[in-house]
Amino acid sequence: MEKQILHITSGKGPAECCLAVAFTLREIIKDATYNALNIEVVERIKGCEKNTLLSATIVVNGKNAISFCNTWTGVLLWICESPFRKFHKRKNWFIGIQSYNKKLFSPWLENDVVFQTMRASGPGGQHVNKVESAVRAKHLPSGITVVVSESRSQIQNKNEALKRIKVQYEAWQLKQAMISQQELWQQHNLLERGKPANVFEGKTFKKIKNG
Repeated sequence: MEKQILHITSGKGPAECCLAVAFTLREIIKDATYNALNIEVVERIKGCEKNTLLSATIVVNGKNAISFCNTWTGVLLWICESPFRKFHKRKNWFIGIQSYNKKLFSPWLENDVVFQTMRASGPGGQHVNKVESAVRAKHLPSGITVVVSESRSQIQNKNEALKRIKVQYEAWQLKQAMISQQELWQQHNLLERGKPANVFEGKTFKKIKNG
């Protein structure tokens, strides 16, 4: 099974580009379902107008996920009169789609996590936890830190801390990749606009050019 990540961004585009992001997310989910791929939407950042998105991030799982994502990767052009500005002359709206292979990210290593035990905070009197069961865990490469004190067992708190840091670390890696791509998109979007990978048109968002 292949696992790939797709990030859809409006860059610094106006509300029309944010609407194109929302439309594109819908079309990718529809296309993935048709191709028997599993989709998980891990992030949606809302735009300033209703039903618009500044960006969206999805994980694609299944056979041929990489080749599927490649057909969507690049600049997408939506040709349509502005649905927000009636007399606006511009009709071409561009967004960027970038694909990431999860295998290229740095592997998760438990040895990168260091622990510090401490007393759990709580009410006074007989309910004070006098044993250092709470755990502070820090992932050294990323600097991510979590504190877990729900259990009276130090071992259980350590295990829970590892789970939480692993989730945060994967999100952090993806965020770093997206920040780098966002900067690249801002620097080169004018050049890329001349050769969109996919083209849609009209209010129904009908595809007229395939990637």
